[in-house]
This record gives sequence, C-alpha cells and structure tokens, in this order.
Amino acid sequence: MSRRKRKKRMESKEIRPDEELNQEKTDNENAEAEATAPEAEQETVQETPEHNELAEAKEKAAEYLAMAQRVQADFENFRRRNESVRADAFADGRREVATVMLPVLDNLERACEAAADSPDEALRNGVDLVLKQMNEAYRKLEVTPIDRLGERFDPNLENAILQGAPEDGEPGTVCQVLQKGYRMGDRVIRHAMVKVVPE
Repeated sequence: MSRRKRKKRMESKEIRPDEELNQEKTDNENAEAEATAPEAEQETVQETPEHNELAEAKEKAAEYLAMAQRVQADFENFRRRNESVRADAFADGRREVATVMLPVLDNLERACEAAADSPDEALRNGVDLVLKQMNEAYRKLEVTPIDRLGERFDPNLENAILQGAPEDGEPGTVCQVLQKGYRMGDRVIRHAMVKVVPE
C-alpha cells in the first residue's frame, strides 16, 4: 500500500472538528445525567414515610415551641400584673391605716397642749414622748402634714369652712388652720379644714 493511500485511510478515521464538538456535547449530557441521577434518587428518598414523619415531627415541635413561648409570655404578664396589684393593695392599706389613725394623732397633739399647763412633769414628758413616736411612725409611712398658713387657698389640699375678715390677711389666703390636713406622698389622705380671707 502506498503512502498516499495509507494517509488517506488515516485521515478517514480521524474525527473532524464538527464531529468533535458533537462528541463533547454528548459527553457533557451523559455527565449531567449521571450527576442528576443521585438527586432524583434523593427526591424519591425524601418522599419516604420516614421523611414525612420527620417533617410532621418538626412542624409539631415548632408548634409546641410557639405555644410554650406564648404561655411563658402570658405568665410574665400575669406576674407583672400581680405585682402591680399587690403593690397597689399594699399602698391602699397603708393609706387606710394612716387615715384611721389620724384622729389619734390629733388627740395626742391636744393632750400635749393641755399637759403643757400641768405641774406634773412626768405627764408632760410621757405625752410628748408618745406624740414623738406617733410622728416618727407617720414619717416612716411618708405621711406629712399640709401646712399652708398664709398661702393662697388651694381646693385640692384644703376645705374652706369659715370665712375670715379682710384684715386677717391677703384676699384668698388661708388665715387659720382649724384641723391639719395630711398627705401620703403626692396623695391627700385628709384635706385641711381652714379659714380663708374673702377676695
């Protein structure tokens, strides 16, 4: 066989460039098919009963977690409301006790004034001591007297029960306190009874 014929024969066996591209495309498609085959298998695996049970269990777990969080939040709100109600009830109780004991304080002050004229020193000292203790107890309860003698009448703090004369002071001011008023913090527990100069 001549060299020319052999060369032609070899050339006929060689793959041309356009055939080479087709071959590459076919190889790539085969490779993609092999790569997607496990994914298809995975999809079928995910649809198994075990996977469904796992998905249901996850949904229930999320539902129970949300329910537990709601219950915890409700409990925290309940605890805060309870603390607030308890604090309000305690403050109301303190105010009520302080209000009930105010006549006792008034009588102790009168007793001190009466004992001031007494020759019995032990009596004077005893009544003074009891009054000091009572005032200290009220101080601990944050109860303070409303003392506004000479100041402009304030209906939020005082009850005007008498009218004074123009010469008693500036018009519209308190010229005499007939009964002390008291407040606990910012809240009035007893209004002062006063005499006011007319305007």
